[in-house]
Amino acid sequence: MLKNRFIIATLTAGLFLTGCGASESEEAHVEHANGDLREETVSPEVLPGFMDEKPENVQNIYLAAAQHRDLLESIPCYCGCGDHAGHKDNYDCFVHENRDDGRITWDDHGTKCGVCLEIAASSINDYQQGKSIKKIRADIDKAYENGYAEPTPTPAL
Repeated sequence: MLKNRFIIATLTAGLFLTGCGASESEEAHVEHANGDLREETVSPEVLPGFMDEKPENVQNIYLAAAQHRDLLESIPCYCGCGDHAGHKDNYDCFVHENRDDGRITWDDHGTKCGVCLEIAASSINDYQQGKSIKKIRADIDKAYENGYAEPTPTPAL
């Protein structure tokens, strides 16, 4: 079950981070932006090729992030990606664009950043346990207020 695997993945996300080992397929549209790789797939349930060699826990966080857009668009990221990658929220660390036809353009930024993964994993876990988005946002802001980069320009709740 995705939820159980996701909780386990949360506990070990920082232990298995690797660099980007992108693979391109003929069917996928792949581009580079601000040092990050972006790849389009047919739906949020289909991971991009750059995830092929990533640990299962990182793959699970990506899949869960795509399913929690409303939550993660309300949560800032504190890794500095607002300045260097133009991200507006934690969702942008994983997904660049959702199209009306269901296609999704993934961003590999989160595969290279423990802060992005931790924020997404803890936010999703808290949400699954019944916490409100407002409470999760307050908890993330407090946890990352010292010793991290400026938050993304995520609008206040």
